[in-house]
Amino acid sequence: MSPDPVMSPSRPCLLVESLRPLVAAEADAEAQDGALESADLEQDVWVRLLERLDAGGPPRDAGAWVRGAVRDAARTARLRALRERSFGDEQVPEPLGREDCPERAVLAAERHRAIHAAVARTPGPCPRLLTALLSPSDPTYREIAGQLGISQGSLGPMRSRCLGCLRRMLAAEVAAPGLRGKER
Repeated sequence: MSPDPVMSPSRPCLLVESLRPLVAAEADAEAQDGALESADLEQDVWVRLLERLDAGGPPRDAGAWVRGAVRDAARTARLRALRERSFGDEQVPEPLGREDCPERAVLAAERHRAIHAAVARTPGPCPRLLTALLSPSDPTYREIAGQLGISQGSLGPMRSRCLGCLRRMLAAEVAAPGLRGKER
């Protein structure tokens, strides 16, 4: 049996041209609900095909591969859309039950306690400055400078030094997260 000239790895242009109508039709079919753009799905499939050709050659059953790749791209796009939030002017409501969840309340209290304990251990004028910055009354720089008896212009550089010190302290206490997924 002679090899199919369309599926020949040495002729990817023929493969792309032969699959173009199928990719467009499958992408249009998946994007029917209006939540997805068919052009985005097509682009994702073409990138996957190029990666496939580069890694190991063309798929054996190109039609089945295209249908699966389009469905996978659509599923990924829908999941991504569920996680995305708008940065518009409207307020994004908190997830239901967030304030009623005792685990979250305990974790938030523990996080605040750890931060305030680390702030207290910072050197020099940093504890007073960071405590003022963390105040629930949300004071302005002018109010903080007046409270600490320093110029408003020196507040920014001092804040940067203190936050850097706090960051280094907390990084030393918290283990770095391990790698997730496949290592390359």
